[in-house]
Amino acid sequence: MIASEQTSGMGSEEEMGLEAQNANLRSLLAQAGIDAAEHKVADRLQRILLDELHHRVKNTLAIVQAITNQSLRSAESLEQGREAIEARLAALGRVHDLLLRTSWDSVKLADLLKMATAPFDTLGAGQFFIQSTNIEVASGAALPLAMTLNELCTNAVKYGALSTPEGRVEITATVDERAKQFQLAWEEKGGPTVHAPTRRGFGTRLIERGFVGQLQGEARLTFAPGGVVCKLDVPLAALQPIISN
Repeated sequence: MIASEQTSGMGSEEEMGLEAQNANLRSLLAQAGIDAAEHKVADRLQRILLDELHHRVKNTLAIVQAITNQSLRSAESLEQGREAIEARLAALGRVHDLLLRTSWDSVKLADLLKMATAPFDTLGAGQFFIQSTNIEVASGAALPLAMTLNELCTNAVKYGALSTPEGRVEITATVDERAKQFQLAWEEKGGPTVHAPTRRGFGTRLIERGFVGQLQGEARLTFAPGGVVCKLDVPLAALQPIISN
């Protein structure tokens, strides 16, 4: 009887041990399944990120190539072309820096306007008067908008209101909720008398065509004697804003 009880007890202990091993095995298998699923998700995320990076690098290189080719084509000398390329690439770099701070998600329009105009307020006299609606601009729309503002600023420094201490630029950005349109008005005042150019340079073409082409919008550039006026009209769907309450 004693031997029988000992045998029975040993069997029970073995069963408990096997059950514990099975439980551990099930836990390991479950963890392996979780790890495999996480690894699969990580691989997919990595592919998405690499595809997005590849897309953005290609777009940036295409922009750099266009800036270089068109700047040299429109320049009257190699030095003028070099200066134009440097200025435009610097503007491209500034908007990239701004977008990186928000992980290439979106930027506040007020921050974008400040970033684009600050390098051109060289006289420190507060020549820019900006009234901006409170919206977010998607990364894809921020780049063409910033480059358009850069061209307007560059022209104003060379030939327009920003070439004199008395000159000023008024920028007004509004949203027409009913029409679902974003509108930006640029108006120069107090500068020298403006004359319409005899030929359309790269900067003018970039404003009139590049902006329209990328954002499905409309750009109207007027060389009025009192100062250059530019009006941009863009569908909100192209700008992808998030209206803040």
